[in-house]
Amino acid sequence: MNLTNIGLTEKINNDFLTLKQSDEMIIGRVALEHKHLYRVWTEHGELLCEVSGKFNFEALSREDYPAVGDWVMLKARVEEGKGTIYSVLPRFSKFSRKSAGRTAEEQIVAANVDTVFLVNSLNDDLNLRRIERYLLLTWESGANPVIVLSKADLCENVDERLAEVEAIAFGSVPVIAISAEMNRGIEKLAPYLQPGKTIALLGSSGVGKSTLTNVLLGVEKQAVKEI
Repeated sequence: MNLTNIGLTEKINNDFLTLKQSDEMIIGRVALEHKHLYRVWTEHGELLCEVSGKFNFEALSREDYPAVGDWVMLKARVEEGKGTIYSVLPRFSKFSRKSAGRTAEEQIVAANVDTVFLVNSLNDDLNLRRIERYLLLTWESGANPVIVLSKADLCENVDERLAEVEAIAFGSVPVIAISAEMNRGIEKLAPYLQPGKTIALLGSSGVGKSTLTNVLLGVEKQAVKEI
C-alpha cells in the first residue's frame, strides 16, 4: 500500500522517525474504528490492531485513543494480519463531538483532514444556516472548507443559488457546483485531490456524498440513499 496516496507527508513521517521506539515499529493510518479494535492501513496492507497494555494504562481520556484518520506507531504481526498500536502521532486537525453519557467527554470523529467538502444539494433541501454551521465546525477542526453544491442538473436557477451561498462564504471559501450523475464540475475538485492530502465529506444524508465518492473512486463503492 502506497502510504503517500493515503495522506502520508514528510512532516508526519519525520514525527514518526523522531518518536520511533524500535526498528520493529512501523507507521500506519487508522481507517476504521471498532470497539477496542482498529483497522489500520500499513505498508503491509490492512491490519486489525489493538492498543498495547501500556497505551491503555496511560490513556487519560477517550481523546487519547486512536481515531479514524490518525497516524499511529505499531508493531505488525503480518502473518496474522494483526498488530499492536503503541502511540498516536501528533494530529494537525480533528473533528470532535461530545460523547453520549453523563460526562461531557470529547470523542474524536476524524483526525488529520486537510480539506472538507461541505456537500449540499441544490434543491429544496439547500439550507444556508446549515452551511454556516458546517463552516464553523470545519474551521474549528483546523481543516479548510470547500462548499460543494451537488445535483446541479436538478436546479433551474444555479447562478442564483450560487450567489446566495457565496454571500455567506466570506469570499475566501470556494463554492463549486457539480452534478456527479452527469459528471459535470468534478474537474474543479481536482486541485484538492492530491497525494499527501486528505479530504472528508460532510453533509446531510442523501445530498450526494456517496454518489460523489463513487465518481471519485471510479467504482460503485457506496450505497446511494434519498435525502
